[in-house]
Amino acid sequence: MTAFVSLENVSHAYAGAEGAPAVEGLTLDVAEGEFAAVVGPSGCGKSTLMKLATGLQFPFKGTVTVAGERVSKPVKIAGMAFQAPTLLPWRTTLDNLLLPLEIVEPYRREMRRRKPEFAERANNLLGSVGLRDQGGKFPWELSGGMQQRASLCRALIHEPKLLMLDEPFGALDAFTREELWCVIRDLHASRKITVILVTHDLREAVFLADRIFVMSARPGRVIAERRIELPRPRDLEVTFTTPFQDIVHELRAHIVKARQ
Repeated sequence: MTAFVSLENVSHAYAGAEGAPAVEGLTLDVAEGEFAAVVGPSGCGKSTLMKLATGLQFPFKGTVTVAGERVSKPVKIAGMAFQAPTLLPWRTTLDNLLLPLEIVEPYRREMRRRKPEFAERANNLLGSVGLRDQGGKFPWELSGGMQQRASLCRALIHEPKLLMLDEPFGALDAFTREELWCVIRDLHASRKITVILVTHDLREAVFLADRIFVMSARPGRVIAERRIELPRPRDLEVTFTTPFQDIVHELRAHIVKARQ
């Protein structure tokens, strides 16, 4: 298996090499097109992993590569979505989606000439998550779940090859969260992009992922890896089955042990 995202023996501390490490000896590989999830106890370095893989932070030890290139600057082929949608309240939903194209090259210099094309792309993305008629509304006119759908679309607008999801559904109610599981499941299936999901929700990880990495307590490293062989496409009914619940309990046992 050729890795699309690779962290090899990575250590990182926010105060530099002399500070307490957030991750230490962290190694994992994610294949192109794979949906990977990362779980672990609070403070184990899951979000640090996201920053390292996208070039928002750089390790003091080890190597990080994405698409065959060592990461030494922010990764342009990555899109990111977070727990908070962070949509700009003074811009419409459509204009919020277009924001990355106003910033990221080569789209930035083409924005004026291709804006109608980009707007059509944004509206098609909104349509794919059930928001086709919501582009003209401001974020405060949308529900929390609708805002998070729009945030996912914004992460995809520049057609990234890598999608990084950092607790994207953690602030939502259970029903909305499960609804959005199906949205991201369908987006991954249709676009075949590589996805790395950081989550505390083990059910979410098992439902969505091809492979799950379990991290230790701080300083974080991978202590277990679990391939999920439940057939795709997965419907929510699978979450009530014994094989699904057995995997959830297995992962929970790893995390309980990691916290001791």
